[in-house]
Amino acid sequence: MAEDQLFSVEIICPDHMFFQGQATMIEFNTSEGQVGIYKNHVPETLILSPGAVTITSGQEKKVAALHQGFAEVLKDKVTLLAQAAEWPEEIDIERAERAEERAKERLSQKGQNTDVLRAELALHRALVRIDVSRQK
Repeated sequence: MAEDQLFSVEIICPDHMFFQGQATMIEFNTSEGQVGIYKNHVPETLILSPGAVTITSGQEKKVAALHQGFAEVLKDKVTLLAQAAEWPEEIDIERAERAEERAKERLSQKGQNTDVLRAELALHRALVRIDVSRQK
């Protein structure tokens, strides 16, 4: 791996620095779809959507669940400001499965007072956690 391909990556949550290191590529979900970023990418700001974030450094890959936020992409640094982020081993799979069931139940029994968007987002977050937890 050539050092000139590396760029800085920071994933910051409201209460802690989740990840800080170097990468050759980072992939994550945005409101516009999934993106892959390499060094010298065109600078931009993106809205994060729940999904897996994959940080690649040479042959090593790290995967985590990432929930809503913003991304700042610079030529030599990517900063993700995320509402929450979790490594696979930090995810309580049983809790995620219960959250999935609750969200599905709310969506199947939606009434006048059901916040459909909130239930869909909760379902999406639960599915992301379940998917990422299986990548241990």
